[in-house]
Amino acid sequence: MTFYVLLWAIAFALLLIIDMVWLMWLGRGFYVEEIGSLLLEQPNLIAAFAFYALYIAGLVYLVIAPAAEADSVMKAVISGAVFGLVAYATYDLTNLAVMKGFTLKIALIDMVWGMALSA
Repeated sequence: MTFYVLLWAIAFALLLIIDMVWLMWLGRGFYVEEIGSLLLEQPNLIAAFAFYALYIAGLVYLVIAPAAEADSVMKAVISGAVFGLVAYATYDLTNLAVMKGFTLKIALIDMVWGMALSA
């Protein structure tokens, strides 16, 4: 149990830092340009925390711990990329299907980001 909690805490810190760099600086202009009318002025931090907590729990349980037990970086990278693609595609393709103003361009870029972040 301690092993999983430690993996979760490390993954939480790393993913949060990396994702914030993307969302607040590197990709911010792109998101504002593509879907600015859909964005809140201030993000809902409780919802954001809930997403990161659950997403990283899934990542630890389904990707990181099995790869660590197998002592395989390649397994972690490939499984992480697949996990990220499936999770981000669920969000992006659903939004593309039901939301006005959500673009294919944003969906594709976001899915690639989910793969990269999770790998």
